[in-house]
Amino acid sequence: MDGNFGHFLELARIQSEVNKLFDVLLATRGAEGDGAQRWLPNVDICETEDRLVVKCEVPGVGLENLRLVALGDALVISGDKAPTRPEARAKFHCMERAYGAFRRVVHLPQQVNTRGAEASLNSGVLVVFFPKVSNRRGEEVVIKIQEETAGAA
Repeated sequence: MDGNFGHFLELARIQSEVNKLFDVLLATRGAEGDGAQRWLPNVDICETEDRLVVKCEVPGVGLENLRLVALGDALVISGDKAPTRPEARAKFHCMERAYGAFRRVVHLPQQVNTRGAEASLNSGVLVVFFPKVSNRRGEEVVIKIQEETAGAA
């Protein structure tokens, strides 16, 4: 193998975008006209030798407006970003910054210790650290065979 993981990274990025699209569709389904104010923060997931790290961009969202929930193999990040108040008699020419309620479901790629999770918010970036849990499924486990004596049945 040549060590070039560019194709795999691109596939992972595309999968993330498709997941994000479905999250948006599910979040806005049934909403009564407020779909334009919904947004989803961008997320990065990486791992080190001993932990999984989730980073989420939530600029302008205060700690009091964020909620984190670990649910099965997913991390649910939800909150609300208040709209900025325009200056009196201001006329907008461009308004691209998103605001409103959001709910982002991040599927965790492996088993983690959710009770040992730690999170911090700094400069609009939420960082969640999960200690890894040894996944014993699929690993080779040697089972010792005992020899029976001739008389035992």
